[in-house]
Amino acid sequence: MKLKINGIEHELDIDTRTSLLDACRDHLGFTGSKKGCDHGQCGACTMLVNGRRINSCLTLAVMHEGDEITTIEGIGQPDKLHPMQEAFLHHDGFQCGYCTPGQIVSAVGMLGEVKDNWPSHASDNVTGDANLSSDEIRERMSGNICRCSAYPNIVDAIESASAKMKETA
Repeated sequence: MKLKINGIEHELDIDTRTSLLDACRDHLGFTGSKKGCDHGQCGACTMLVNGRRINSCLTLAVMHEGDEITTIEGIGQPDKLHPMQEAFLHHDGFQCGYCTPGQIVSAVGMLGEVKDNWPSHASDNVTGDANLSSDEIRERMSGNICRCSAYPNIVDAIESASAKMKETA
């Protein structure tokens, strides 16, 4: 099978029962996405598939042949960080760092959802134009758990990156 990850096509010969997370980590060396709970409850394994956030531990790799898959390694580069990565550094949006790749990928995906006017349970206006308040960010990021409880800094980082990304758009 072939998977297109971070813009590069990879050919794999793996068991059809292999999760997307395990294919990326164990067979392709993309170890940024973490295996936290392996039950889709923590968000440490969050990847973008065709721009949409998914828990990669819950989906089989074979289901994503032909899809555009983005891992944390595809979000930015060491010499040119994504604005979300810069914001996490600036606002100390991490402590132990285990959840950070999933948090960043999820935040990037979440901002795409906001841009596309996807409502959330916290949205005042479900027909679009989401106000990206702290409550809205917390609701939209609720699938990503930080065991160190860096949530206030994560929210600050997302608010900052969102503003910066709007300025450069």
